[in-house]
Amino acid sequence: MSQIGGAPGGPTKSTPLAIPAAPAKPSKYRTTPDQTRTSMPAGVPYIIGNEAAERFSFYGIRSIMTVFMTKYLVDASGHSAVMSNDEAGAWSHTFVAAVYFLPIFGALLSDGVLGKYRTIVYLSIVYCLGHLSLAFDDTRAGWFLGLILISVGAGGIKPCVASHVGDQFGRRNQHFLSGVFGWLYFTINVGAFVSIYVCPILLDNPNFGPHYAFGLPGVLMLIATVVFWMGRKKFVHIAPGGLGFVREALGREGRAAIGRLFVIYLFVAVFAALWDQSAGIEWTLQAEHLDLNFLGLKLLPAQVSDANPLLTLAFIPLFNYLVYPAISRVFPLTPLRKIGIGFFLTTASFVVVWWIQAQVDDGRTPSVAWQLLAYIILSASEVMVYISGLEFSYTQAPPKLKSVIMAIWFLVVSIGNQFTAAMHALVPTLKRYGLDLENAGWYRFFALLMLGTAILFIFVARLYRGRTYIQGEEGSELATAERLSS
Repeated sequence: MSQIGGAPGGPTKSTPLAIPAAPAKPSKYRTTPDQTRTSMPAGVPYIIGNEAAERFSFYGIRSIMTVFMTKYLVDASGHSAVMSNDEAGAWSHTFVAAVYFLPIFGALLSDGVLGKYRTIVYLSIVYCLGHLSLAFDDTRAGWFLGLILISVGAGGIKPCVASHVGDQFGRRNQHFLSGVFGWLYFTINVGAFVSIYVCPILLDNPNFGPHYAFGLPGVLMLIATVVFWMGRKKFVHIAPGGLGFVREALGREGRAAIGRLFVIYLFVAVFAALWDQSAGIEWTLQAEHLDLNFLGLKLLPAQVSDANPLLTLAFIPLFNYLVYPAISRVFPLTPLRKIGIGFFLTTASFVVVWWIQAQVDDGRTPSVAWQLLAYIILSASEVMVYISGLEFSYTQAPPKLKSVIMAIWFLVVSIGNQFTAAMHALVPTLKRYGLDLENAGWYRFFALLMLGTAILFIFVARLYRGRTYIQGEEGSELATAERLSS
C-alpha cells in the first residue's frame, strides 16, 4: 500500500502520495447473530407483533374487496359503477398477483441497498398511504390508486419479514427456527381471523360502510409500523450486500440454489392458484348461494372464509405435536413430503366445492357446512405446504440471498394468481371450443389440475438435492435426496 510522505522534502516518484482508506463506520446495531446465545432472540416478539397487525390489514382488504367491487363501487358522481363477478374475480387475483410479484423488487432493495429493517419501515409508510386512499375514495380511481400503493407496500416488505426472523438466530439457538416460523404463521392467522370477521360487518353496516371497513385495517397497519420501529435496537441488522449481493445471486452457488428451488416452486404455483380462490374471491361468491345459517349464527358470505385462519390456528399445534410425530413413526416426514401430502389434500378440498357448485347449479341451496368441510381440508393443506415451504426456503437460501429466495417463493404465488386471473378472462373463449369453465366446470378443472400436479411432484421431489444455510455459518454439505425428500 502507498504511504504518505517519503524522503525529506516531500513525496518522490518512488513514493507516490496516497491516503489510506478510512475505517468502516461501525454500525450502532448488531450485524450478526449471537452465536453463543441459546435462548430466543430478543427482537423476535417485535417482528411477530408487527406481522400480526400487518396481516390484519392485508386480509381485511382481501375479505371484502370482491364484495366491494360487485356492490359498492361508484363513479365520480356517486352513482353505482359495480363490476361483474368475473371482472371482480379477475381484478382480485390481479391484485394478489401484484402483491406476490413485487417481493422480488423488495428483496433487491433489501438485500442489495437498504437492508431488511429500513426496507420494511419505508414501504410500510407507502402501505399506510394506500389504506388512506381506499378509506376516503369509493371510485375506481381511488380504488386502484389504493391497491397500487398497497401492492407496492405489502409486496415490498413480504420477502423481508420471514428472512428477518431467520436472521436473528445463530448456531446455538437455530433449533427454535421451526417453532418460530410456526408461531409467525400462527400470528398471521390471528390477524387474519379477526379482520375477516370484523371487516365484512363494517362493510355491510350502513352506519359504517367502506370508509370504516378499509380505514380500520389502515389503523392497524400504522400500529404495525410503530411496533416494528420500537424493536429496532433489539434486532440483528444484516448489512445489505451491495454488489456482493449481485455477485452471489449471479454466481454459481446462487444460480444453483435458485434453480433447485424454482423447480419445486412451480408446483407451489399451482397450489396457490387454488388456495387463493378460497380467500375472499371464488369461494366467497359461491357462499352467496348457500344456506348461511350455521350453529345458530347467520353468517355473511365474506365471513365464511374466516374458517381458514381459525382452523389454521388450531392445526399448527395439532400438526406439530400430534400429526407430524405420528406420521414420522411410519416414515420420515421431510419438508418436501409435507408439501406433497398438502397437494393431495388441496385436491380433495376442491372436489368438495366442485360438488357444492353442482348442487347450486341444479337449483339447490346446500348448507354452508359443506363449504366449511372444504375449508377444513384446505387449511390442513395450507399448514403442510406454506409453513413447511417458508422454513425450507429460508434454510436452502445462501446467506446474502435470504430475501431473494423468499421473494421467489412469493413470486410463484403471483404466478398462480395470474394463471387464475387469465382463466377468468378465457372463460367465454374456451367455452366456444367445448371447455366449459363456468360454475361447477370451474372447480372440476382446478381439482383435476391439482391432482395431476400432486402426482408429478412425487417423482420430481425425489430428485431434489439441497444445501442448508444458517446466518453466520458456511452452508452444510450437499444433502442427498433421501435426507430431504424420501
